[in-house]
Amino acid sequence: MTSHEEFHRRSIDNPEGFWGEEAKRIYWHKPPQKILDYSKPPFVKWFVGGETNLCYNAVDRHLQDRPDQPALVYISTEVNETKVYTYRELYREVNRCAAVLQELGVKKGDRVIVYMPMIAEATIAMLACVRLGAIHSVVFGGFASANLAVRIDDAKPKLMITSDAGMRGGKPVPYKHLVDESIRLSKFPPEKVLICNRGLDKGMKLVEGRDVDYATLRAKHMDAEVPVAWLESNEPSYILYTSGTTGIPKGVQRDTGGYTVALAATMQHLYCCYPGEAMFATSDIGWVVGHSYIVYAPLINGVTTIMYEGLPTNPDPGIWWKIVQDYKVTSMFSSPTAVRVLKSQDPKYMKMYDLSTLRYLFLAGEPLDEPTSRWINDGLARPVLDHYWQTETGWPMLTYLPGVELKPNRFGSPGLPNFGYNIKVISEGTGEEVGPGEKGVLVVVPPLPPGNLSTVWGDDERFVKSYFTAFKEMVYSSFDWAVRDEDGYYFIMGRTDDVINVAGHRLGTREIEEAIQNHPAIAEVAVIGVADKLKGQVPVGFARLKDPSQLSTDGVTEKLEKEVIAKVQELLGAVAKPHRVHFVTALPKTRSGKLLRRSIQALAEGRDPGDLSTLDDPNSLEEVRRAVGQS
Repeated sequence: MTSHEEFHRRSIDNPEGFWGEEAKRIYWHKPPQKILDYSKPPFVKWFVGGETNLCYNAVDRHLQDRPDQPALVYISTEVNETKVYTYRELYREVNRCAAVLQELGVKKGDRVIVYMPMIAEATIAMLACVRLGAIHSVVFGGFASANLAVRIDDAKPKLMITSDAGMRGGKPVPYKHLVDESIRLSKFPPEKVLICNRGLDKGMKLVEGRDVDYATLRAKHMDAEVPVAWLESNEPSYILYTSGTTGIPKGVQRDTGGYTVALAATMQHLYCCYPGEAMFATSDIGWVVGHSYIVYAPLINGVTTIMYEGLPTNPDPGIWWKIVQDYKVTSMFSSPTAVRVLKSQDPKYMKMYDLSTLRYLFLAGEPLDEPTSRWINDGLARPVLDHYWQTETGWPMLTYLPGVELKPNRFGSPGLPNFGYNIKVISEGTGEEVGPGEKGVLVVVPPLPPGNLSTVWGDDERFVKSYFTAFKEMVYSSFDWAVRDEDGYYFIMGRTDDVINVAGHRLGTREIEEAIQNHPAIAEVAVIGVADKLKGQVPVGFARLKDPSQLSTDGVTEKLEKEVIAKVQELLGAVAKPHRVHFVTALPKTRSGKLLRRSIQALAEGRDPGDLSTLDDPNSLEEVRRAVGQS
């Protein structure tokens, strides 16, 4: 039996041989002429000359062996609805949707923004886009109009697909007015907006000549057969925006062939979920986990994928375990935040259902703390495996590999390097590799493996500058601190930059700061991530007012705090809403004017603020101490 280390070493020492073998897992319309082209570092091309299609691999190729097997199971506890699509039925729906997109002028290379709740039509829309060779850009439904407008202007979409509303906690969350506002704010609006009307927003108004009803167009194409567009392996499949330190999101551009191969490989070696079985990932399609392990990887592998709209506690905290029982789920994927939510409920709900089919629960998104890990391990009596990756990578970087060799679980560690990733921990100061137990920056020695970002959409220079220039040696920086122990296990220690991790969602502090500064009373602000037992981190703001005398007026700061938080929610959505906003008369800065965010964060978390030799105004630290002492 091959060990984890041997398997990993082969992928690094002989990438052409390793990935040439893995490429046999998918269908190629035209086989690759060359496995790896790394002639223009750090840009890499995988499976050069090969032609394939994500939708064909996810849907069409299963029609021969498993046409009547459930492919997509949509469950909503919000609207009490369940829909099961077999592979044959999913094929029919994707063709209908692709025909609708064609009628609206969408063709290969066009961008389509998908701004939808967790409904089956969202998955169908994504598959229809890649069928045509169109490039989808899914935007999380919790983002506000300004976020959406920025992404519209960067992607310049031909079409936007949306819904009248999502549902959360039994209440409709209208989308259409946000879409209308985002289009008003954008310079490059889509020509048409395709609307999947769920009947949840009775007051929805359509814009004549622009807005189109999906059900009406779908009815015209019930028997449509839309041929797939065969794409060269390195042509883009989608764009997914991730928070950047500049406040402008980066469009992670994913390739086609490399992504398809990498996902197929992980289903075998990592998730141990095989054709005919069921996988349940509890994420949202707006995040990378939803793209990779709700939509694409399970379907590529002939697996039944479960798409859930609802809370983990509704109708009761046993709902996820009921789904595992009812659909005989073998592999489940969730986040530490979700587990912490369940941990606060009665443990009896974990014992109410038959979980005998479940092999593994995988967690990712933020570091898994030991108490939560022990609680879920003991409760499930199944291996609970933490692993680590990023929007940019598209699939895991650090992991346990039960499909190769299941290493003993080490609490707090997301495991060892995954196949394809040549990982090091290097000193921020010297760029040299550090020894076991020493803290450094987690980096990947290029070439990046298949399915990682190929560039930043429309900006090759930003791709290089953002990820490959932090050190003298050209390495991909994860911007995460890490420690490796004597046995090769890695531990993630938090961000090195100004991006914070809230319940597994990466948020740029600069974006939140800009939103806060939209309030007319604010002169200056610093936003940091503060440790939180439930969400891992929450954003907290420290703001200086234009008129400091307001601070002495009774009730004004409380009112201002509510207004500022509401402003952030309006501009960025609830996901970015600060936990608190504290008002101070001065912010800690260096003599050159740089905000000392790490020192502010340390004080907010009750830690030593570190080296303050460059501090300009000692009173500013006391201001922060006073502010957090009042919280």
